[in-house]
Amino acid sequence: MNEFWTDIVNFLNNENIWILIRAFVLIVMGIVFAKLISAALIKLAGNKMDNHRLMLLKRGSYYLIFILFLISSLRELGFNLSILLGAAGVFTVAIGFASQTSASNLISGLFLVAERPFTIGDIIRVGTTTGEVLSIDLLSVKLRTFDNLFVRIPNESLIKSEVTTLTRFPIRRVDVLVGVAYKEDLKKVRATLDEVANKNPLCLEEPKPLYVFLSFGESSLDIQYSVWAKRENFLDLKNSIHEEIKNAFDENGIEIPFPHRTIYTGIETKPFPVTSIDNKQPDK
Repeated sequence: MNEFWTDIVNFLNNENIWILIRAFVLIVMGIVFAKLISAALIKLAGNKMDNHRLMLLKRGSYYLIFILFLISSLRELGFNLSILLGAAGVFTVAIGFASQTSASNLISGLFLVAERPFTIGDIIRVGTTTGEVLSIDLLSVKLRTFDNLFVRIPNESLIKSEVTTLTRFPIRRVDVLVGVAYKEDLKKVRATLDEVANKNPLCLEEPKPLYVFLSFGESSLDIQYSVWAKRENFLDLKNSIHEEIKNAFDENGIEIPFPHRTIYTGIETKPFPVTSIDNKQPDK
């Protein structure tokens, strides 16, 4: 029994054990302090930064404080930090040569952070992909599409391609392209469109609706009618106003024509009718 307690005392008197304990305590303290300080910084800057910058602030402060405590722990264990830093530098250069694509994405990510073309929660369109921004990391941007798919886009691709931020501004414009028959009175058509816009509660009074005569089409007079809506009402207005215009045209007798084709047999001849032969009985 006395030998057991003697071994315990000798174990506790061993200086190396206390060094390990102190190093372990420093690491635990680093994790705790990093979480507390990063959370405090987020609270202080909550109303002054967007979600993207808050995320970067939280991660940056956490890792910075934890690395400081980790360095103190390594020094407590007797590591020569100058040798470690030199090895880390060589390792970083080797990784850089081995992963040039990642380095390019990393640099592109820094440009995205500085330029801020969009932020977390925005709806963006990149090529044929449209979705909500979930996160903006140093290597890629994560999106969730409207059909609930997860899409990862490398930062380098975002820098090189055209990116459209659909939720950048508080209002959006809905463009309605419609064609009416050549026989229709354009003043009546415009008055009908204005009436539809005035009755729709989602249409904004300012900016005013825009009426543009586009062209004399092959079978119709082509018109663009544009109305404005709040960003959150864009899809609802786009769906409702097309249906309302169709109903209003039907009520007012305004024709939306099908494509027409007229066939001539010669310069001096009159047009002749074309009769379908679907119902013609086959020859016996």
